[in-house]
Amino acid sequence: METDILKQAYSPNSFRKQAHELVDLLADYLDTTLEGGTDKVIQWKRPEDELGYWKDFLKNGDQNHLFQNIMERIIHIHHPGYMGHQISPSLPITGLSGMMSALMNNGMGIYEMGAAPTVMERIVTDSLCQAVGYPKKARGLLTSGGSLANLTALISARQYYLNNVITTGRENRRLAVMVSDQAHYCIQRATKIMGLGEDGIISIPTDDNYQIRTDLLEEYLHNATEEGIEVFALVGCAPSTATGVYDDLDSMRKFTLEKGLWFHVDAAHGGAAIYSSKYKDLMKGAAFADSITIDGHKMMMMPGITTALLYQNGQHSHNTFKQKAEYLLEESDEEDWYNLAKRTFECTKHMMSLHWYAVLKLYGPSVFDEFVTRLYDLAAEFSLILSEQADFELATTPMSNILCFRYMVDTNEGESLNELNKKIRQSILEDGTFYVVQTKLRGVQYIRTTIMNPFTTAWHFRELLSKIREVAGR
Repeated sequence: METDILKQAYSPNSFRKQAHELVDLLADYLDTTLEGGTDKVIQWKRPEDELGYWKDFLKNGDQNHLFQNIMERIIHIHHPGYMGHQISPSLPITGLSGMMSALMNNGMGIYEMGAAPTVMERIVTDSLCQAVGYPKKARGLLTSGGSLANLTALISARQYYLNNVITTGRENRRLAVMVSDQAHYCIQRATKIMGLGEDGIISIPTDDNYQIRTDLLEEYLHNATEEGIEVFALVGCAPSTATGVYDDLDSMRKFTLEKGLWFHVDAAHGGAAIYSSKYKDLMKGAAFADSITIDGHKMMMMPGITTALLYQNGQHSHNTFKQKAEYLLEESDEEDWYNLAKRTFECTKHMMSLHWYAVLKLYGPSVFDEFVTRLYDLAAEFSLILSEQADFELATTPMSNILCFRYMVDTNEGESLNELNKKIRQSILEDGTFYVVQTKLRGVQYIRTTIMNPFTTAWHFRELLSKIREVAGR
C-alpha cells in the first residue's frame, strides 16, 4: 500500500518551518548560554536512566518537542562553565555550513563527486601549510579526526622508510615509533593497527614538566637498534592531551634530521597556535616536520569532526595509499590532488571544508589568533589564581589552555587525596554547574580543565574553586 510518507519527509515547506524553528532555538541557546545565562552545563543522568528516557521518547514523545528535548539534555559546550574535553564551542556560522553539508551530501571521493568542496579543501589546506611555514611543494588534506590523521601520517612515514611497503610488505622487519610517554593513546593504537606489535612504540620519559626528554633520544634510539628494532619516526606532542605541555619541537626536528627519521607532530589540540602572534613560538620547529596533524574541532571553532593532515612534501600524501580501483582510481601523470580518495583512508567523507572556508571568508585567520590567544591567556590567569590558594596544587605551569590541579586538604581517615579528588570531580559532574574532567599523572589524581570558552572569566574560575570546596564539605 502506497503512502505519501516520502513526500512528507522531503517536503520543502516542512523543512523550511522546522529549520526556522531550530535556528530560533539555537540562537536563543547562544544568547543565554555564551556568558552563563543558564544554570547548568550538563544535566547529569546515569547511563541506564538516560537510555530509558530516550527509549520512551522514541515511542511516546511528542515529535514537535524533539529538538527542545535534545537541547535540554545535552552538554552546553558554549557555556563558560564548560572546562571539560577538548571540543570547541563551534562558531554559529558552522551550524549553517554543517546544515548545507548534511543536505547537499557530496561524497568527495573523486573530483566529480564534489567539485566545490574539493577545491575549497585545497584552498584551506594550502592556507594552513602557509601558516605553518611549509614550502610551496607542501600539500594537505582533511580527514575524520586526529586519530585517523595520525595513523595516516605514520603509514606515510613507514611507506617512505621502507619504499612502497604498502605493495611489497615489510618482510618481518621490527619497526617502531619513538614518542613521549605523555602522548595521546591513538599513537600506540596506530602502531598496533599497523601490525608493529608491543615493540612498535618506544616511550621516551618526560621531565618534571611532562615535556619529552630530548637528551634521551640518542640513548633510546641506540638501544632499539641494538635490539634489532628499526625506528622510522619520531612523534612530537603539541601539546600532550593530559597536561597541555608542548614538546621541544625544534630540538626534535634537529635530531630527526641528523638520524634520517620521519618527524611527525601531533598538534591536534595546539596546532592552531601557529596563528597566535603571542604563542606561535610554541610551534617552533614544526615548519620542518614531515607531517602535522591539526584538529579544527579543538582550537579552531569547527564542529566535530574535522582534521587537517599536512605534509611538508606533498608527494608523500600521494604515496600513502597507492592502489588500483578500476571504477574509481585511475592512474594519472599529473598531480591529481582533486581526487581525494587516493590520499585519504575515506572514500566518502562529509564536506568539512565548508566549515573552514566559511570561517576564513567571513572572519579571516585573525579570528584564530584571537581565540587561541584568549584561551591560553585565561589558563595562565587561572594558574595564577590557583597559586594563591593554600588548599590547591598545580600539576605544572600551563603552556596552553589545559590545566591540571588538585585539592589539597587533610582527608578523612583511610581516604587518600586521590580518592578525594576523584569524588570531587564526580560531584562536580553531577552538580552540573561546571564540567571538568580528570586525569592521573604518575599515580597522582588531578582535576583537569581545558578552557574552551573565550567568554569564561576569572569570576568563573573562582566560582569553580568555591564549588569544589563546597562539594568537598570544606
